[in-house]
Amino acid sequence: MNIAELLSIAVDKQASDIFMVAGMPLSYKAEGRIECQEEDKLYPAQIEDLIKELYSLAGNRSMKKIQEEGDDDFSFALPRLSRFRANVFRQRGSLAAIIRIITFNLPDYEKLRIPRTIIDVAKMTKGMVLVTGPAGSGKSTTLACIINEINRTRNAHVITLEDPIEYLHRHDKSVVSQREIGTDTESYVTGLRAALRQAPDVILLGEMRDYETIRTAMTAAETGHLVISTLHTIGAANTIDRIIDSFPPQQQQQIRVQISMVMEGVISQQLLPALDGGVRPAFEIMFFNNAIRNLIRESKIHQIDNVIATSQKEGMVSMDTSLIQMYQKGLISRETAITHSNNSELMEKKIERL
Repeated sequence: MNIAELLSIAVDKQASDIFMVAGMPLSYKAEGRIECQEEDKLYPAQIEDLIKELYSLAGNRSMKKIQEEGDDDFSFALPRLSRFRANVFRQRGSLAAIIRIITFNLPDYEKLRIPRTIIDVAKMTKGMVLVTGPAGSGKSTTLACIINEINRTRNAHVITLEDPIEYLHRHDKSVVSQREIGTDTESYVTGLRAALRQAPDVILLGEMRDYETIRTAMTAAETGHLVISTLHTIGAANTIDRIIDSFPPQQQQQIRVQISMVMEGVISQQLLPALDGGVRPAFEIMFFNNAIRNLIRESKIHQIDNVIATSQKEGMVSMDTSLIQMYQKGLISRETAITHSNNSELMEKKIERL
């Protein structure tokens, strides 16, 4: 079986990911579970042949990067089938690949159970909003939903910097310029600096990976643009700490003040195993009000969770509240709620009181 047939089968099975790793059978991930597709294990030579076919499908992409660096990340599309994001890497001396399946159609936030308050980020015109969570928690999908809403409802220039590009946005009411790191621009920092000279209204950064990217993004938000990006953190308070800690100690008070001025919201999300066999998203939503801005300036970030818990009328919700609501509705198990909470002991006590 060739790689095109494997990809077609995965799309038919509505899989989210394909796993090609030597020493185990070809596997697909669907509804949060990894299932082996056959009994025969894949050998390194077979994997290498499949990966060469993969590079051929991706416009005869050069394999120089994987050969020299041991990692490569790219996206490609097969007409009338789907888009794919491939991560090829070396493990135990042989090649392996994880392929994410991305539909041509943009995601529907209602079907994905993303709250309307998150999609309303599209109405913001300046400042910075972060979507955070662990790898595979659906951050890119949430970003795509927000950008789609901007494109559908506003007359604006949206510039996205992605590594790689996943969802393709057609120009609607907005002009959407999508740039891929490594193909269209050298790096996030280079692309971000150039974006400031390209008349942007909204800038989407696929990921804030380092101090320099964070610093440049903060500057872009200060100059009156809406900047939307991601971080691999869980929880609003942890996100603020992560940003501050990425700066040298002598600059940290200055960045606290800067964050308190330019940040508009932090959305933290997790994908949880549901009792019906699928997965369900849980969200923590924090919008910046005067109380939160003051806590950040005064280095009292540990008190942010209390403000979120008492600000539901402003559209905020804590992760623990989201988990409890899902547990009460019978969507997730008691164990799942406790495992994914910020404080498992406190969550256990809250559930017992219910």
